[in-house]
Amino acid sequence: MANSKTLSLAIFTILVLSAEAAVKGGYWYYDSGLDPSAIDSSYFTHLFCAFAKLDSTTNKITLPSSSFSTFTQSVQKKNPSVKTLLSIGGGGEGSLPFPKMANNTTSRKSFIDSSIQVARSNNFHGLDLDWEYPSSDTDKTNFGLLLTEWRTAITQESRTSGKTPLLLSAAVAGSDQISPLKYYNGEAISKNLDWINVMVYDLFIPSGSKTTTRPPAPLYNPGGQFSGDQGITAWINQVGVKANKLAIGLPFYGYAWKLVNANNHGLFAAANGEGSTPSGDGTPLYSDIRSFIRNQGAQSVYNSSYVSNYCYSGSTWVGYDDTQSVSAKVNYAKQKGLLGYFAWQIGGDDRWTLSKAASNAWGS
Repeated sequence: MANSKTLSLAIFTILVLSAEAAVKGGYWYYDSGLDPSAIDSSYFTHLFCAFAKLDSTTNKITLPSSSFSTFTQSVQKKNPSVKTLLSIGGGGEGSLPFPKMANNTTSRKSFIDSSIQVARSNNFHGLDLDWEYPSSDTDKTNFGLLLTEWRTAITQESRTSGKTPLLLSAAVAGSDQISPLKYYNGEAISKNLDWINVMVYDLFIPSGSKTTTRPPAPLYNPGGQFSGDQGITAWINQVGVKANKLAIGLPFYGYAWKLVNANNHGLFAAANGEGSTPSGDGTPLYSDIRSFIRNQGAQSVYNSSYVSNYCYSGSTWVGYDDTQSVSAKVNYAKQKGLLGYFAWQIGGDDRWTLSKAASNAWGS
């Protein structure tokens, strides 16, 4: 039996390793207007620099801004221990080249080799794949092959260079409401990725729910199927990825609906499609929403059953996450044994209010 000193050291080591493994993540988007030097990186353990592009002709990575090259240096000034990952792809056109690239051994190799070279030459600690979304059995197979070959290449590069292996993560659909989870290869994800960022937001938006207001990113959904909890549970039970490889997504933005009757302004109130705020239009950032509340005298409400906030003024209704829902979601992640959380995107925060709330809820 180990003596008390040895046991105490073992417990301390486990605690240190656990703390190091946690992910307090945030995506920085290069076109958000937030300069990397202005990021308060003390609230994060991992920052994702978004998005590098995949050239569909060469299958190599390109960077859209010179700020990518100095991103790690910039954010480590306030937090030397923060890890940076180069995120590749993104929504819309950013993901269009992925299915074709992943369908061929040669093009996969070009992509993988280029990604590692670009990450190393620009001082990133890892790579993040944001393929929105694998959508066929062929994609599922090729997604798995890509991850397997990527991990092999990262391991080999580390052995050759003597450097710490690059981290490898992916942003994934948070629910079948977003994209069918059956097209993700759970085994390949579990074996080859350090973790995945589960995008449990955009579950209900005005374009899909024109006649009633809804919580855009509910943690729970007492009145229906899709929610953050449902998505996390599906990733664990159906896709087969363990909880400690999942980070839950926090949206630093919301959606605006136009109320039919300004006096009927609760959740699921009658609506007439998309509304708009004075700043932020129909998809306002959290900072826009806070301005709307301050300048328009909007009333803000937290609903603990759905774990969602909303605010309203006149005929404008906005569903979003505020400090209450962000803290509740982070506490949920801890209770469920998840690896951590991440935010899309930190440029939407208002004086680091949500970033601080999330970090405090997780703890050190």
